[in-house]
Amino acid sequence: MQVRNLLEKIDFQLLKGNLEEEVTDIIYDSRKVTKGVAFVCISGTTVDAHRFIPDAIAKGATVIIVEKEVEIHEAVTVIRVTSARRALAFMSAALFDYPAEKMVTIGLTGTKGKTTTTYMIQKMLEEAGKKVGVIGTIGAVINGEKVKTENTTPESYELHSLFHKMVDAGCEYVVMEVSSQGLKMDRVAGINFDYGVFTNFSADHIGPNEHANMEEYLACKSLLFRQCKVGVINCDDASAEGVLNNHTCEVKTFGFNEGADLRASNIDFLMMHGHLGISFDVCGMLDAHVETNIPGRFSSYNSMVALMIGTLIGLSKEIMLDALANITVRGRAEIVKVSDDFIVMIDYAHNAVSVESLLTTVSEYDPKRIICVYGCGGNRSKLRRYDMGELCGRMADLSILTCDNPRDEEVAAINEDIKVGLARSNGKFIEIEDRTEAIHYALDHAQKGDIIILIGKGHEEYQEINGVKHYYNEREVIEDYANCRTFA
Repeated sequence: MQVRNLLEKIDFQLLKGNLEEEVTDIIYDSRKVTKGVAFVCISGTTVDAHRFIPDAIAKGATVIIVEKEVEIHEAVTVIRVTSARRALAFMSAALFDYPAEKMVTIGLTGTKGKTTTTYMIQKMLEEAGKKVGVIGTIGAVINGEKVKTENTTPESYELHSLFHKMVDAGCEYVVMEVSSQGLKMDRVAGINFDYGVFTNFSADHIGPNEHANMEEYLACKSLLFRQCKVGVINCDDASAEGVLNNHTCEVKTFGFNEGADLRASNIDFLMMHGHLGISFDVCGMLDAHVETNIPGRFSSYNSMVALMIGTLIGLSKEIMLDALANITVRGRAEIVKVSDDFIVMIDYAHNAVSVESLLTTVSEYDPKRIICVYGCGGNRSKLRRYDMGELCGRMADLSILTCDNPRDEEVAAINEDIKVGLARSNGKFIEIEDRTEAIHYALDHAQKGDIIILIGKGHEEYQEINGVKHYYNEREVIEDYANCRTFA
């Protein structure tokens, strides 16, 4: 494609060369440069790609996109833009012939609930006979086929490449998690979503390479509602007004509050035969009694999002209710059936916010005991370990400290940090360093009415130890043990 066509929707300055230059691809990683590509120089948080311009030219790049003053003497086309990240997004869309415009696009932002809700919407659409693409924390799914991704919201080039594959596969809809980081870094720049969703907002992702403070974190989330047609907003959340700051979309609301376009009431917590779930009523845009086997009050909010999106799209009430009644989401409050007497749950919770939400959810079912099996990731904040220990010590009856992803740290050293938090809340604990043995111990000592929660791994199928990812699947560990043991 000619450079002129790649740049048709952005402002730029031609410093040298010509706009008729043909390029074979767009590359932003100098290690992947091949002959005839356009190299986009992104000034990252740790690496500035402008440093690698000579290397990119030596490998055959014929077009260089910069956002800083540079001296380039070689016979290449050089174009300056205000933001290389934003340019990459628009150029990538053009390269793949604007695939997002060929599907109904549904983007979800919020601190919690994005992954579960995307899969609820996917389930509804597929039960209605629609072909769907999904992008998020667990990876991408294109019409049922899984594709690994590096980020919750992939870099713009990868994102439009996925959209292109979805269109080729016949997908009519794409449902995706839109992270605050993805919005901040212009990964979704130029996409005008048909529907944007705000699930909720709480403390998370504050740090040197993420967000400076909560104000910036919320401001980044609010960007979605300046690039969508309809915004679906949790009006019960205290930050609902803030996330709509300077919005340009039509607004629809959901929640338990009077005045919501879709209002829930009469929530009931269901616990029977080794399973957890909820039921509730909705009125407004849709009148129905809803049941889902994903536990917790938060599931009513996730379900309301799915119901609103389905209603706006035009799905039948029967299809939507059936989908919610049968949905399970890998690694998100996922129940693995072992016994009628006790519950075994797998969840990806790995910080204070998500752990507290999870344990609050479980406590609403009034279990006999809550048993938490968990560790913490190595090479990560010690504060997270203190907080998780303190929360589990306060909210659970027993912590079984074990291995998560220790990376370059010793498991025993990580667990010593967790014990600092446990001491603050006088929490009971034991240590079993091998995660499989820890799971076996929890199952062997389960009592009637217990809820056992395996925290931290969720959908992951590995343990990262000393730089190597070893295959590890908690689900298989539970099922294999249950198959060779007899549980009531």
